[in-house]
Order: sequence, then C-alpha cells, then structure tokens
Amino acid sequence: MRRSTRQRLVRLSFYALFVAVVVLVAVSADWERLQRSFFRLDIAGEQFPDIVVIAAKNTVVYTAIAFVGGLVFGLVFAVMKLSPIAPYRWLATVYIEVFRGLPALLTIFAIAFILPIALGVRVPGGAVGAGVLGLVLVAGAYMAETIRAGIQAVPKGQVEAARSLGMSPSRTMVSIVLPQAFRLIIPPLTNEFVLLIKDTSLLYIAGTSVTTKELTTFARGEASTSSNATPLLVAGVLYLLITVPLTRLVAWLERRQARAR
Repeated sequence: MRRSTRQRLVRLSFYALFVAVVVLVAVSADWERLQRSFFRLDIAGEQFPDIVVIAAKNTVVYTAIAFVGGLVFGLVFAVMKLSPIAPYRWLATVYIEVFRGLPALLTIFAIAFILPIALGVRVPGGAVGAGVLGLVLVAGAYMAETIRAGIQAVPKGQVEAARSLGMSPSRTMVSIVLPQAFRLIIPPLTNEFVLLIKDTSLLYIAGTSVTTKELTTFARGEASTSSNATPLLVAGVLYLLITVPLTRLVAWLERRQARAR
C-alpha cells in the first residue's frame, strides 16, 4: 500500500470515529431534560435587555479600562526592564514576576480587601474599581513582557541609524523603536484583550451591585433566581459574540504579518 493511500485511510478512519461519537452522543442524550435545564426560551427572554445593556456593557467597559491601564503599565515597565539603570530593571522584574506568578483572582482579592485593611487605601470606584485595578496590574505584567519582546525584535540597525542622525535615546525609542515594536505585537495584544474579557468574570470576588454586574455574575444571579441554567447559556453566547470576532481578527493579523515577512 502506498504511503499516500495509507494516510488517506487514516484520515478517513478519524472522520468516521468523529461521526460515530457525534451519533452516539445524539442518540444517548436526554434532549427533553437538556431543553428543560438549558434551553428555556421563556427564561432566556427574561434576561433581555438587562443582560445586554447592563452586563455585556459593563464587561466591555471593564475590559477596555483594564486593557488601557495595563498597556500604560506594560509600556512603562517594559522600558524600565530594558533600562541601563539597575534599580529600574530590578523593580520592573519584581513587578512582572509577581503579578504574572500570582493568580488574577488572588490579585483582585488583595486589592479589594487586603489593601484597604493594611494601608487604609480606598480605590476609586469602590469594589468594582478595586477589581478592575487588580486586572490592570495583572494585564500590565503580561503586556510588559510582550512589549519588551517587541522592542528587542526591532533590528538594532534602526537604532544605530537614528543615533547616527543625532537623535537622543529617548527620541529614538519614541519615534523609531516603539512604532515598529507595536506593529509586531498587535496580535498578542489583541489576544490579551480577549483574555481580559473572560477575566472580568473574576470581579465577583470584589463584590458588585445590580448596576455594576458583568456577564458571569449577572448570569449566575439569574440562574439562582430561576433555578435554571439557561441564563448561563445566554451569557456564554454573548461572550462568544464578543470574543470570536476578535480571535478571527488576531488570526487575520497574524496571516498578514506572515505575508509581509
């Protein structure tokens, strides 16, 4: 048997196995019970419009704030980590390693509860503001490494050419290095935005009110009230409507960059 024929048979066997599993699940599932537990259209209809105009809107707003704040922190600490001044590098390294190493849930908890108790510091925005600040710190640590990698990926010849024209190190960084670095890191930054959308579900640990709930907290509350999982399914669909276009955008950007290279 030729190698190509054998490979074709292997692929067909995998397809057949997949179809068999799907058919087995479809035949064995209790569809009536699934419909009662997850697909109650009357309960789904009761979630609107609040799940969109309050929960989904809050999710997007919290994500945008955390992303912009994380981008600022990431840029500052990325430059500090590349600084020739050792204390700056040490401080940046500690920040990046700590907030990349700690779970985001623990960071949010610390900012929302430990910080006020230990130092008497109250974050603007109350519990939600503290939770979003926790996301900012975590996102900033990850973005700092992404931005640092992007800066180091810029050819050194670009820096040398700028310096030979009389540009200062700071002007070279702002005018030459950072624009090229950000073009390189747009896909991973977009991925970070998608991750932040899902991480907003952790804000429940800080506490929310009726008007500050994000999608997951809203859906959990509605599921408890109705004793049905349909609200969780509706929230999942809304998450997908937000994240899938962004992941497709990332894939398109990566293909575009690959063609450019």
